[in-house]
Amino acid sequence: MLLDGRVVLVAGVGPGLGQAVALRAAQEGADVVLAARTESTLTELAAKIGGRALAVPTDLTDDAAVQRLADRALARFGRIDALVHNAFVMPPMRSLRKVDLAELQDGLNGNVGTALRTIRLMSPALIETRGCVVVVNSAVLRHSRHPFGPYKIAKAALLAATQNLAGELGPKGVRVNSVAPGWIWADTLRAWFEFQAAQRGVPARQIYEEVAAGTDLRRLPEPGEVADAILFLASDLARGITGACLDVNCGEFHH
Repeated sequence: MLLDGRVVLVAGVGPGLGQAVALRAAQEGADVVLAARTESTLTELAAKIGGRALAVPTDLTDDAAVQRLADRALARFGRIDALVHNAFVMPPMRSLRKVDLAELQDGLNGNVGTALRTIRLMSPALIETRGCVVVVNSAVLRHSRHPFGPYKIAKAALLAATQNLAGELGPKGVRVNSVAPGWIWADTLRAWFEFQAAQRGVPARQIYEEVAAGTDLRRLPEPGEVADAILFLASDLARGITGACLDVNCGEFHH
């Protein structure tokens, strides 16, 4: 029970990874606070977890809403031990030579600004518990493929922010780390592979095998595997680790 007695707040509970983190955290003994815009998603997941879950519909782009999230978590559980920031806005997928600079700025605000807002407003509670933050980043950090330039800029800025926060919050006892998943084999990726397969007139499994061939393990990470890496960083097993970014990509990239 890696997280027995802890309170884990998952900001950005969408389909796939966010839900896997919340379910795994509860299995490891934690009380779980669930935050996202879509109330029905939160309600359904909270029902799966049971009485140890608190669902708080939250617009993470709004200061007042995030403060209410912190207040409700503290009112219910009295503490916050770990913040898992999984919120994500897809930046424009265009070359840097052609991307609209306003859209590029929106990508930065949606990813870096939202993470900073959430971490800053949760920091007082995390300092009280000498807790930790785990930010979900991306394997886009490890390559420069076209047309991922705007995406990489947003995620590189997010990594820089989390590393600086590790330096700022470390003296107060708070650890700040990241994970960088590669492909995550869940519903969204399945649908994308099925679309590609239909376009090419081949089985969807062929698309999977072609992509997986680029990894050392010849397969793609599943949500639970990425969630396990996140919860490792949130646990006392990682008590000596801060400012790190852990790749979870089945060996697609080495770093």
